[in-house]
Amino acid sequence: MASSLLARAAAGLRSCQPSATLARGSRFYSSFRGGETRAGAGPRSPVHSPAYRFVRSASTASSVESMDASASVVQSVSRNEPVVSCDWLHSNLREPEVKVLDASWYMPDEQRNPLQEYQVAHIPGALFFDVDGISDRTSNLPHMLPSEEGFAAAVSALGIRNKDGVIVYDGKGIFSAARVWWMFRVFGHNKVWVLDGGLPQWRTSGYEVESSASSDAILKASAASEAIEKVYHGQVVGPATLMLNFSLS
Repeated sequence: MASSLLARAAAGLRSCQPSATLARGSRFYSSFRGGETRAGAGPRSPVHSPAYRFVRSASTASSVESMDASASVVQSVSRNEPVVSCDWLHSNLREPEVKVLDASWYMPDEQRNPLQEYQVAHIPGALFFDVDGISDRTSNLPHMLPSEEGFAAAVSALGIRNKDGVIVYDGKGIFSAARVWWMFRVFGHNKVWVLDGGLPQWRTSGYEVESSASSDAILKASAASEAIEKVYHGQVVGPATLMLNFSLS
């Protein structure tokens, strides 16, 4: 059921135009230049002023393809299949190109705090993806899709690279994780899957959870929110340690 729903969502991405900034071209490659980037200058809106220099060069494409070739574990999973099992993730959890995101989000009347719950229990090594924070800061509506500049800055701050396979889960089984899967797909990163059954299924399967978040994980979550905030305010995004390529389409 989850697989078929996500598959239909993937098919719908071709006709989806979530942001005016997505209409610039069919394929973009973004990178930080000189260790920092600006999200715009003067009176122009930062959302329409590229935070990254976009190029469509054979050398950049070759670099991305080279990174893809090294990711054997990620390549073993079909990109047409939107979910992976808990068993698969458990077997590949320590692979360096596998990045796990806790994208839990709850309805306001549930009175649950996803970040606090992440800190109490999460899949080992998982990072927290703030659905509300990584969003369009110019909209009064909650968690609207951000610009590609903002999304690239936030995801780069989380340490995710072109070659990485991203596994997304949430605390309800399959709820907000599907939204984040869709976000990655919109921006051209198709090496992304939802964990079938999410955290509940992971626990039912008998796999361990971490009961505290590392300082690095908390800092990355904070850095992601700060990075997207800077993009929308036309400020410098850096430092050079975040010189990570991110593929957009």
